[in-house]
Amino acid sequence: MLPGCTRCWRNYTAESCRGTVLGAVAGLQHPLSAGGQVQDPHRHPQCRMHRLSPSASPGSTATPRSWTLDPSGDWYYWWISIMALPVFYNWIVLICRSCFPDLQEQHMVLWLSLDYLCDVLYLLDIAVRLHTGFLEDGILVRDRGRIRQRYLSSPSFPWDLVAVLPTDLLYLRLGPGVPAVRANRCLRAPRLFEAFDRRETRTAHPNAFRIAKLMLYVFITIHWHSCLYFALSSWLGLGTDAWVCPNASRPGFAHPLRQYLHSFYFSTLILATVGDTPEPRREEEFLFITAGFLLAVLGFATITGSISSVISNRNAADAAFYPDPEPVRRYLRAQGVGGRLSQRVADWHQHLRAQQKLPAERLVLRHLPRGLRADVAASVHLPALRRVGLFQSWEHGVLQQLVLRLQPQVFGPGEFVCRRGDVGREMYFIREGRLAVVAEDGVTQLAILGEGLYFGEISLINIKGNTSGNRRTANIMSIGYSDLFCLSKEDLAEVLVEFPSARAMMEAKGRELLLRMGKLDVHAEAVAAAMAEEAEQRVQALETALEGLQTRAARLLAQLESSAFKLALRVERLDPPPPKPLTPPGA
Repeated sequence: MLPGCTRCWRNYTAESCRGTVLGAVAGLQHPLSAGGQVQDPHRHPQCRMHRLSPSASPGSTATPRSWTLDPSGDWYYWWISIMALPVFYNWIVLICRSCFPDLQEQHMVLWLSLDYLCDVLYLLDIAVRLHTGFLEDGILVRDRGRIRQRYLSSPSFPWDLVAVLPTDLLYLRLGPGVPAVRANRCLRAPRLFEAFDRRETRTAHPNAFRIAKLMLYVFITIHWHSCLYFALSSWLGLGTDAWVCPNASRPGFAHPLRQYLHSFYFSTLILATVGDTPEPRREEEFLFITAGFLLAVLGFATITGSISSVISNRNAADAAFYPDPEPVRRYLRAQGVGGRLSQRVADWHQHLRAQQKLPAERLVLRHLPRGLRADVAASVHLPALRRVGLFQSWEHGVLQQLVLRLQPQVFGPGEFVCRRGDVGREMYFIREGRLAVVAEDGVTQLAILGEGLYFGEISLINIKGNTSGNRRTANIMSIGYSDLFCLSKEDLAEVLVEFPSARAMMEAKGRELLLRMGKLDVHAEAVAAAMAEEAEQRVQALETALEGLQTRAARLLAQLESSAFKLALRVERLDPPPPKPLTPPGA
């Protein structure tokens, strides 16, 4: 064994024992170097044991740094959006060139240039797939070897490979006028569908995008059908009967564009099943038009299902955002209530939709994790809360907890938010609108409350000396449409328990307001404070007495154990063990 190998073996066994248990903790407490290894100062360069140690295992060796795309990131999204273009090109242009030979011959250089540009993009897409990470246990894997192995073993790799096979070499035998040899380029259609799915999740108008995508599929279907119709007409003979496409002897039909437009129009009539098409005369024509009718039935069913899905999704989205006024209207009609109240209900619902107010905000965000839900709610409502004078000096953590408990409410013109004498169960923050503090007659306005103000907190917090208890102290009426934040008593109590400084601040402001209103009994407040202090002293005295009793009980228990131990020793001395039996001789 080389010198130092004994020490190496000892270090190796120690590392092996603690590596499996403390490896993750050590990795968190001590950041690794860029290579991912921790250097051992006692490592012997010639000892074979170090090549077996955990720090030298293949899983922890340094890997070459390379660029890796996040499949949910922006770069990957824009790349697959670019890849949709060559897929579109091959699906639309290739069939057209194959069925219209004149179109292929007139623009040969252009088509070859675009073909090989698409091939380059296909090859680059394979390289991108080899550098696109994947999620494992919620963490993006960036290891180049694992990414390559995952892609090469995926079902999409054989299709991607077949799509870039150099089938253009058949041009050497068949000539460049046969673009159908590149039909394998259409196998990259799944990449197009992936781009559509990504776009649908990112667009602000998913329903409009679904309709546009559906219309695109309809166009591609009619396009392929028109190209096949012209190919069948060319095989049967152009202009031989009224059903096939006219030949070049008819004015204007010598140009490929006119031939394509006629074929597209004819295919649209067939697939739309509107009739007004020449009667087929040959077996091939009957078969083709029958297949077109069957395809039209399938297309109509698909379009109908897609449109109904879009409509139902939009209705479901509206139902999730805004309440349905129809059940309330039916209830009012069933109870025989007059039309004025029903009109107020309709106006309230119309205001919600027109101004995009969301009373059911919690239901919309209920599926998000709590942290993400807090971030979304804070980004929407935190600027409005900052404008409330009460919250301007509060900590950010208090507002972060508070914003999750706020319930938006919208009040219409002339509607009372609260009345004097009612039991207070929530407080309100004015986000938008104007409210009036009115007298008992409901008309005389005593004060106007605007954006950034709040009310109703006095009935929620327990202020000593408050003569009104938990009753409302004023009548608050909405002048126009008012957008308020509502905070219940239970939610406010939970927040204030976690942040006592905010509670003290709110109690101080409430005490000032009660003093101005003459509803704070200073004597009763002093008596309550004295009673609270006396109760605190009693509690401290009881705690002291309880500690003394615990100490005495511990001493008594120790004395009892000592006495029991001494008694056991005395019993053992008074009662000696029995003598052992004698063994007979010769046994």
